[in-house]
Amino acid sequence: MVQRIGALALAAGKGTRMKSDAPKVLKTLLGKPMLWYVEAALAAVCGDLVYTVVGHRADSVAAAFPELAGRFVRQTEQLGTGHALAAALPALGEAGLDHVLVVNGDAPLVTAESLRAFCDAALAARADVAFVSIELADPGYYGRVVRQGETVCIVEAKDYDPAVHGAPTGEINAGVYLLRLAVVAPLLAKLSNDNKSGEYYITDLIGLGQAAGLRVLPVNRGADAAYLGINSPRELVGAEEILRRRIVDAHIDAGVVVRAAEAVRIGPEVAIAPGVEVCGPLELYGATRLGAGATVASHSLLLDAEIGENVAIAAFCHLENARVEAGCQVGPYARLRPGAVMEEGARVGNFVEMKKSVLGRGAKANHLTYLGDAEIGAGSNIGAGTITCNYDGVHKHRTVIGERAFIGSNTALVAPVTIGNDALVGAGSVITSDVADGMLALGRGRQVTKARK
Repeated sequence: MVQRIGALALAAGKGTRMKSDAPKVLKTLLGKPMLWYVEAALAAVCGDLVYTVVGHRADSVAAAFPELAGRFVRQTEQLGTGHALAAALPALGEAGLDHVLVVNGDAPLVTAESLRAFCDAALAARADVAFVSIELADPGYYGRVVRQGETVCIVEAKDYDPAVHGAPTGEINAGVYLLRLAVVAPLLAKLSNDNKSGEYYITDLIGLGQAAGLRVLPVNRGADAAYLGINSPRELVGAEEILRRRIVDAHIDAGVVVRAAEAVRIGPEVAIAPGVEVCGPLELYGATRLGAGATVASHSLLLDAEIGENVAIAAFCHLENARVEAGCQVGPYARLRPGAVMEEGARVGNFVEMKKSVLGRGAKANHLTYLGDAEIGAGSNIGAGTITCNYDGVHKHRTVIGERAFIGSNTALVAPVTIGNDALVGAGSVITSDVADGMLALGRGRQVTKARK
């Protein structure tokens, strides 16, 4: 019989050890909230049968994951992990689940492969209650796994008493469970908050399950750090470094040349074609795509940037929500803001900024230029110091430059304005009126030369 397995991410806690009012699960690693990694791993195992318990700053957490709308469960009072599971029971029941895979929302290093292996082991053993344990030299604030013969239970750190429970062995609870709902649901009513935290612990289901004669299965994963949660800024940056190395190594193994790899940060959704060469320090985030043959030099940042084949991005460039087509050259020190498009073979050089602008095929703006709300035709040349004056203090206006136009250096194009095909604008001009195809426009004072006194 096929078992219907869903998942529940626990993301309601305040995370007081993070020393921040922001929800802990929204703290980012490589540009993504830590909860994103948990949700991605759970979705790979359980598809769209993933539910999330939210509590502290619930609206902020829900707003960060609009794709999960309809699958959030609100825990109005944060009374512990057992209480969170109880709050989710109606939704889990409506989904017709046989088992629920419960994972803490602050465990971004956990992988779909490890979760799937755990579920397979639990199902093969016909476990009613299964949980993952790992070994730590210093168990810290994690719940301790206590074994006495065939009996096993989990005692939270605050409640652990060596005189009662014995010397700690280093085996701790990893915060991952697979529960058979039909037999676990009745146990939730038996949870007690008679502990030092005054909370209802999901971990008490282990002892209650054994007392009820259920099949309880601890799955020990040794020293696997992938299950560790994040509870402090130090642990956050440590986990991010593990993720960073994991992602960079995967790209290297796939054929990407990553120089100074220790200083390269790549987000989990970035796609890089084999043969691309990048050099750190470098940051690539979001839905950035790098086509075959592209190169990205050091000290650059790309966010949601689409980079075509054989594009060369020089050092110290910043690209966000920009599209750069095949054969383009960018930088050094160039900035492409949202809506910037460079068509095939175009070039922008040092200290050029583009925003909501299209630089046509083979066009170039090699120095010290601002192109905002502009459309530049194929083959045009934008001289050094050219500014599209697109803002009148209230509204933005467009500048349109035709094909093969030549804009001389230090020119101000006061939008709205259109420069025709094959037009030439003299250096130092302030252009306030349209220039027709093939015309020469000059808009500057005549030079006066006099003898010095």
